[in-house]
Amino acid sequence: MRSLVVYESWFGNTRQIAEEIAEALASEGEVELVSVDDPLPSLHHVGLIVLGAPTQIHGLSSERSRRAAVDQRGGDGEVGIGARGWIERLPLLGGPSVAVFDTRADKPALLVGSAAHGMARRLRHRGYRLVAEPESFFVEGTSGPLEAGELERAAEWAKTVVSEVMSPAA
Repeated sequence: MRSLVVYESWFGNTRQIAEEIAEALASEGEVELVSVDDPLPSLHHVGLIVLGAPTQIHGLSSERSRRAAVDQRGGDGEVGIGARGWIERLPLLGGPSVAVFDTRADKPALLVGSAAHGMARRLRHRGYRLVAEPESFFVEGTSGPLEAGELERAAEWAKTVVSEVMSPAA
């Protein structure tokens, strides 16, 4: 199975999770790892898209929150389109199966929000089928680092996701 792992990352935490997921998916076939700001790759023969983004201001990043992240990093980098813009580039009426994750503070989603839930909703509206519930991986602060054990948890989550895609009922 060919998989596409796509991430938006400002401080490297979401990228680390995406890399771990890509490595775990590589045992099941070809995997391409790209940033949301890279050109949209061909979805031909892609069986699974995994999309990850940081939670910013209770949800998906906006141009304003991405600009704030750039400023927090010392002004290094472009604002880009973010995960929201990447989803808008996808063809309508579905395509490959999808799974989504975010990085956020380890507090109830009701308090801090979840980018993953926003991505899931947008993908469903475009006709894509989610094969797993949105997942969150936790950081110790806005700029990280990841909490202990999160990379290992990401690898296990990826294995669960791929088993859902590969199961006969999927």
